[in-house]
Order: sequence, then structure tokens, then C-alpha cells
Amino acid sequence: MRSIVCKSLCAAALLLASAPGFAGVVVIVSAKSGVASLAKDQVASLYLGKTAALPGGGSAKLYDSAESNPAREAFYQAATGKSASQVKSVWSRLVFSGRAVPPHELTSDASVVKAVAADPAAIGYVDSAALDGTVKAVLKL
Repeated sequence: MRSIVCKSLCAAALLLASAPGFAGVVVIVSAKSGVASLAKDQVASLYLGKTAALPGGGSAKLYDSAESNPAREAFYQAATGKSASQVKSVWSRLVFSGRAVPPHELTSDASVVKAVAADPAAIGYVDSAALDGTVKAVLKL
């Protein structure tokens, strides 16, 4: 029994030690976007399908991180007060009813940055360490 507990603790320690650093989540838009900042409730409305427009008009194109990205859970908890799985349920109902299109899921922070940088109507979120000059942070969570 003692060896099982010891092995489990060692495995957990190795997993934590090998995990990449996590600097914090930021909501991003293209550097070409006219949006300068967003409030947390605006981001929550977008990512919960309550609204589809960015401030100043125009339909927003939402990008989501992969389920395996630690920024995803941190983002949804901070922005909406819900877990990623609860938000997925919200989107399932919205899609089933035909009322909304869910965020486009991308595999990495780099792919989210690239997609958002290319489209002034796009919005996404990434670990703040992934920021570059092609996007701007409009909300730090």
C-alpha cells in the first residue's frame, strides 16, 4: 500500500514539474481591430452565445483553445464562472436549436494567435506568454 501511494505521489510530482509554465489568460483581438478593450461580461456574453457582435458592430468570429490546453479551463472559469464542460453544454443546446455557431476550436495558442491576427472580427484567448505584435490583449483574466 505504501509503495502505491509513493508511486502516485512521485508520478504527480513529475507531471507537475514537466507541465509548461502558465502565465495567465488574456483575451485577444487582431492588432488591426478597432476594439481597444472588453469587459468581462462582454466576453462572457460572446462565449456563452448570448451575443454575436463585438462592440462597434460586426459579427465576432470566436476561437477556442483545445480541450487539453490549461488556458481553456482557466478562461471559462474566470470569464464566465462556469467550467469548460458546462460551457460545452450551453453550446450544445444553442447549436441543437440552431441559434448559434460555437467557437472554432484550434489546437494551440500559436494557432489561435495566427487566426485572430488574420481577422479584425476575430476574438480568442491564449496564455499571455503567447502574445506577439500581431494581436492585442483586450482583457486580462
